[in-house]
Amino acid sequence: MLKRLPRSTPEAQGIASSAILAFVEAVQDQIHEFHSFMLVRHGNVVAEGWWSPYAPEKRHMLFSLSKSFTSSAIGLAVAEGRLSIDDTVLSFFPDDAPAEISPNLAAMRVRHLLSMSTGNELDTMPALHDRQDGDWIKAFLACPVEREPGTHFVYNTGATYMLSAIIQKITGMKLIDYLTPRLIEPLGIEDSWWEESPQGINTGGFGYNIKTEDIACFGQMYLQKGKWNGKQILPEAWVEQASAKQVPNDSQQNIDWRQGYGFQFWRCQPHGAYRGDGAFGQYCVIMPEQDAVLAITSAVADMQQPLTLAWDLLLPAMKPAAFAEDAAGQAALKAKLARLTLPPPTGSASVSMAAKVSGRNYKADANDVNIETVCFDFGESSFTAVFNRDGKEYSVTGGYSRWQEGETRFFSRPQDHGEAKVVVSGIWTSDDTFTMTTRLYETPFFVTTSAKFNGDQVELDSFPNVAFVMKHDLVTAKAR
Repeated sequence: MLKRLPRSTPEAQGIASSAILAFVEAVQDQIHEFHSFMLVRHGNVVAEGWWSPYAPEKRHMLFSLSKSFTSSAIGLAVAEGRLSIDDTVLSFFPDDAPAEISPNLAAMRVRHLLSMSTGNELDTMPALHDRQDGDWIKAFLACPVEREPGTHFVYNTGATYMLSAIIQKITGMKLIDYLTPRLIEPLGIEDSWWEESPQGINTGGFGYNIKTEDIACFGQMYLQKGKWNGKQILPEAWVEQASAKQVPNDSQQNIDWRQGYGFQFWRCQPHGAYRGDGAFGQYCVIMPEQDAVLAITSAVADMQQPLTLAWDLLLPAMKPAAFAEDAAGQAALKAKLARLTLPPPTGSASVSMAAKVSGRNYKADANDVNIETVCFDFGESSFTAVFNRDGKEYSVTGGYSRWQEGETRFFSRPQDHGEAKVVVSGIWTSDDTFTMTTRLYETPFFVTTSAKFNGDQVELDSFPNVAFVMKHDLVTAKAR
């Protein structure tokens, strides 16, 4: 994979290797589920690491970090004279307006979509998902606008979708296609993809999928006030606007979420930093005063924790000038980064139960996930679980106490880009229970599925590591 940012030792860029090592060790001790990070100082990557099976060449789902890319598209369109941020939202969609237009809806402008100050008291995204005909634009415009736009902050992913819809409306191109020659290709981003709504519009507020270095390059471009390789690809004025506090958000719970909101960027607590971020720990942190960028992919429940570690351990270690090389510190950091891994669960590869149940087909009782039959085939070095769901057969293959890489549609959603890329491992956690762990390594998620065999019956219990709503999927099936 092409490396677009130069590499350097930490000390040459004014930061101690020992401080970075302390950060990595704290991450492993306290968080456990980092997938990657890249630290850039003075335009040079001073440290980077991927916890295997995550890797530099593998994309990662960004969730709401996508919003910052959508904001950039609006900035480019403004620079091209295609719209103004003071244009009303309804001016783009006159045929989609509700029968009765409230004064607040009429007053809503593009700048309010950008700054999450639309006047809605709730995030509109659930209403978009619930729209039976899939028309998310009409769903957004039909939502109540209880407050005067510009007066009240509510994190509103539906508002970002409308920015994407505006780009498509005024350019005739999907958001990702509009960005490709203007930002994606100049930054060297390859093989990226973006989810779409039922209307065929990129989701805007989530759904972009890129690699860790892509995130770092995007952040570095913002740090350089829109310049990349000496060329101004995003207007400097837009970078200043997007990263500045546009609206207060004092009611947010965590300290780094109540420093003010820009145009699809959060302000941070220390020293003028700001960031794009996404659910479960996807970050692009831009630190102008330190001339640094920190890119992170992860799966965390507490999104404040990685930022706190960065402020406590990395920020104080960034000094104004280079200092003497620390060969021992660099060697220790290099060795640590080379060993990063999220190991598979370990346990027994076989028990007497395996031979009794291998190859048996089990017919499922009615269940919430529409599984109709299940079969486990336990081989000597690997296993395969075969599920029939909604009349279609899906298989998942894994290794014993080792990750086995593959692809499967069993964990794919309809809006995903082809089959889910996975690594799978399984062990017998007791004499009657086989436990399979499936890491969807282009996302923050892994799914743990236990199969408890009892006579002619198997009970399946599947649950994710993180989710917006934690839920166990329970299935009981009987041998046919």
